[in-house]
Amino acid sequence: MIRRIAAAALGFSALLTLTACGADSSAEASSSKQVTLTIGDQAKTLQTIVAASDALKGAKYKVKWAEFEGAAPLYQAVQAGAADTGYSADLPALQALSGGVRVKNVAALQNDGKHVGIVVRKGSGIDSVKDLKGQKVVVSSAKGSIAEYLLANALKQNGLSYQDVHVQYLLPTDAQAAFASGKIKAWATFGVYQAVGLDQGGKLLVDGADGRVSGIGFINASDDALANSAKKAALADFLKRLGTALQWTSTHQEAYAKAIQERNGADASVAKTLASAAYGKVLPITDDVNRTVQGVADLMNGIGVLEPNVDVAKSADTSLLK
Repeated sequence: MIRRIAAAALGFSALLTLTACGADSSAEASSSKQVTLTIGDQAKTLQTIVAASDALKGAKYKVKWAEFEGAAPLYQAVQAGAADTGYSADLPALQALSGGVRVKNVAALQNDGKHVGIVVRKGSGIDSVKDLKGQKVVVSSAKGSIAEYLLANALKQNGLSYQDVHVQYLLPTDAQAAFASGKIKAWATFGVYQAVGLDQGGKLLVDGADGRVSGIGFINASDDALANSAKKAALADFLKRLGTALQWTSTHQEAYAKAIQERNGADASVAKTLASAAYGKVLPITDDVNRTVQGVADLMNGIGVLEPNVDVAKSADTSLLK
């Protein structure tokens, strides 16, 4: 069982690498003048949700998908004009804004935060967050990931500083292999990798629930797309349809998991984990959203991970989704 799940996770990651810049037209064109939105996606997540729920039926515009393995290459594509939108958890969006990517957050996504966790090996002697002091903690995948925010916030909540641990960054598949071989005691990770780590002799030290992560993600749009009135109108419609699609995943998790299997090549256990970790709502960018994510930005800026800091409220366009 362990080998099967681990192999599935590795195979799934390889699949993501192969789909790094695919395109799939998902709304039928009725006119050669029809506007086309290029929607940035990670791991076919949004594309699978939209296709499985048939959310684009009747749309008066075309959608082309730009697929990437992670947020960093996706935002590079947005910056280069190869995608109209980005999609990520809060901290990768903040990293993009801090790095000068010309985007605005146009909608918020929300889940319960349980898809992010710190997994430790059984018998490691680490039984609480305070036991992490002096330990090496592997963070997946790069500096500024949502897993790193969980680690930083959990340490703060337990009276420790970020300097109390030794952080090492590893891609999720590399970290998974090292954890399975016993080379890693503590691993801050997410999603299917969290599930695999627990299945490979790990135990959950803490997850992102109860406010340890914000549970907020963002759909953002490039400044160029927002300056195009036709694209802006199409994107406003797409956000409403995505909201309907996410509601569908909440009430049809079995069908959604099956769609993940079919479209992403994941096995049943991996698909079930991914389905249960999905964002469940599309929300407008409100003062509460901005205030919550500003707290994320300020904490990560304070430990030197987010430089320069970001004014979250000024990075939003609230006109598309009321």
